[in-house]
Amino acid sequence: MAIVLGPNRYGKAETRLVRVSRDGDTHSLADFNVSVSLSGDLAETHLTGDNSGVLPTDTMKNTVYAFAKKHGVGEPEEFALLLARHFVATQEQVFAARVSIESIAWERLGPHSFQRKGDYTRLASIVVTDEFEQVVSGLTGLVLLNSTASEFHGFPRDEYTTLPETTDRILATAVDARWRHLSASTDFTKSYAGAVEAMTSAFVNTYSYSLQQTLLSMGSQVLSQRPEIAEIRLALPNKHHYLVDLSPFDLANDNEVFIAGDRPYGLIEGTVTRDDAPPAAAEWYL
Repeated sequence: MAIVLGPNRYGKAETRLVRVSRDGDTHSLADFNVSVSLSGDLAETHLTGDNSGVLPTDTMKNTVYAFAKKHGVGEPEEFALLLARHFVATQEQVFAARVSIESIAWERLGPHSFQRKGDYTRLASIVVTDEFEQVVSGLTGLVLLNSTASEFHGFPRDEYTTLPETTDRILATAVDARWRHLSASTDFTKSYAGAVEAMTSAFVNTYSYSLQQTLLSMGSQVLSQRPEIAEIRLALPNKHHYLVDLSPFDLANDNEVFIAGDRPYGLIEGTVTRDDAPPAAAEWYL
């Protein structure tokens, strides 16, 4: 039996970057969590400990900070593309660079005052090689809730089924979404805002008989409104809300008082894609 080295990569994870852009007395703020991963002709460091092809991960960290000063940061997709292209172009042993960014949002309170927004986190993941560039955008933690316009019934039952059917329930989720762009040349500001608006609008306006139905509606609306997006992957945890039994207090509960469940929870996942979209050039993850 032969033992061989399989696919591998290495890099610097979660470099914290805060970039202040000063335009007179009015400042802008970018808050990024940047992860860099490189792959290529790197077998010797595993096999013999030869580090001649291993760019130090500390250098990757320093590059993030230097590029933030020299080039600014712009949109997370743009900054990730800049970094990934640099590593592939300057390191001949590197065949592919993946740069992922979490963008933490801040709300302006004044010319140089900000308040951190905690509603959800913007994401970007870029892969650059000599042959292709792949851009994936996304978000995590977008919490949405409909207090009605949701049903769940007609499901199979067995000896372990205790869930009652309902024609009026709370539907809540924390959206985790990634979408793959057709091109690296995109107005990422407009695209991201449009994708978020399409998802939230679909959630609001879909009368739901299942969270699966809502997932398809959300993905379909993104693709119908954003022609630059090839496909979208969604993970929707079902944030269960359970009616409180108020009968011991001689009180009726007409879908008004609930317990917000924590765990376990249902998890609905799915991909919505254009039937003519080209396949992904590299693996990408939800």
